[in-house]
Amino acid sequence: MHDTTILVVDDEPDICQLLQDILEDEGYQVVTAANGAEARRQWREVRPDLVLLDIWMPDVDGVTLLKEWMEADDNPGPVVMMSGHGTVETAVEATRLGAFDYLEKPLSMGKILATVERALESARSRRQPASPAETEYVEPVGKSAVMTQLRDQVKRLAQYDTRVLLVGEPGTGKETFARYLHHHSLRREGPFVAVGVGTIAPEFSAVEFFGKEEGGAVHRGLLEQAHGGILFLDEVGDMDPETQLRLVSALESKTFLRVGGSEQVQVDVRVVASTRRNLEDEVKAGRFRKDLYYLLNEVVLTLPPLRQHSEDVPELLNFYVDRFVTREKLAFRRFPVAVQNFLRNYAWPGNVRELKNLVHRLLILGSGEEVELDEVKTALGEIVTREASDAPEFYDLPLKEARERFEKAYLEYHLEKHGGSVARLSQAIGMERTHLYRKLHSLGIKFKDKRG
Repeated sequence: MHDTTILVVDDEPDICQLLQDILEDEGYQVVTAANGAEARRQWREVRPDLVLLDIWMPDVDGVTLLKEWMEADDNPGPVVMMSGHGTVETAVEATRLGAFDYLEKPLSMGKILATVERALESARSRRQPASPAETEYVEPVGKSAVMTQLRDQVKRLAQYDTRVLLVGEPGTGKETFARYLHHHSLRREGPFVAVGVGTIAPEFSAVEFFGKEEGGAVHRGLLEQAHGGILFLDEVGDMDPETQLRLVSALESKTFLRVGGSEQVQVDVRVVASTRRNLEDEVKAGRFRKDLYYLLNEVVLTLPPLRQHSEDVPELLNFYVDRFVTREKLAFRRFPVAVQNFLRNYAWPGNVRELKNLVHRLLILGSGEEVELDEVKTALGEIVTREASDAPEFYDLPLKEARERFEKAYLEYHLEKHGGSVARLSQAIGMERTHLYRKLHSLGIKFKDKRG
């Protein structure tokens, strides 16, 4: 049995039944639709890998459906048009609009199967990720006891659909472990969709996560994009309250409504989340929903900071040197034992990410076959000095939290400067007073309005 689903759209029941019998005999999963309205519903709910679409139907013609689907942000798999009354012009138009092929009736079983196989193979070969990082798989590096145990735990968890919450400092490799889980799971052939929750503005989060329907066009959100695979919510503690509420409902029912939509969409998604925060404290403070917290933390894995498994530093150095030499054609440089020992005793506030960036910098800017201890100290000293003197403490935070901290500090400074007067503050910073009141309330800033 294939994992491939084919949607057959034809207003002639005999043809639908014939195609269903033929394709199911070949191991495909088949759903059918007798008209345009039913085809639209099946297309939204099933997300077929291939569509066999009749051109002439009583309510909506196939070319209109083809155009509508191809203009959607996330169009379906290939579409093969069928017609018993077609013309050369119709075939050319369908192909121009994006149809993979055009079959004339009466249908030949051999040609149907050959066309279906070619269309699916073409789709597989063309399917490229949005960016290399989305599919990049790297096994977590390290032979220490803690890393060996973590890899074993993740491989065991991968065999089940349990939700996993990865907890750790920034740079400890939470996304790397999420991809490792996906690679060893039964969903490895499905998508891995990673999203930095804090990078999505609250006003756009509903559309980003759940998609939208507008004017017949469909935009599929992150949940639908991850259908059959894993949705990785990086820094889930940064999620806005409204999206938290909708996500609870979607995870519990495995259904949701797109923004502007009226029909439930079903999804099969495994959620893996990460956080640098203590979510229990966030729940107590009212910033994170208790029900969502309990949904996400079926299993909690804590990723240790690099300073707690510093024996892995030499292996990590070798790994990143090889990686940059291979991928970016940088000149190979060796880290001698004295340098390795120095780096093993370094505190690594940025964890594995900081080590990776250090190696990259030394390969790009340094020279000589061996990395010198002095240049390592200089590189680390510049980083530490810059972080300590120039960069505010929130520079290492996700964008959403950094923005909130800046806005809060900025408004508190100017509010105090203007004696607690919201009216004067509004005039000073050029912000309309109604919006300013909302902003002050949202950031929890106490103020005393002296308008009177």
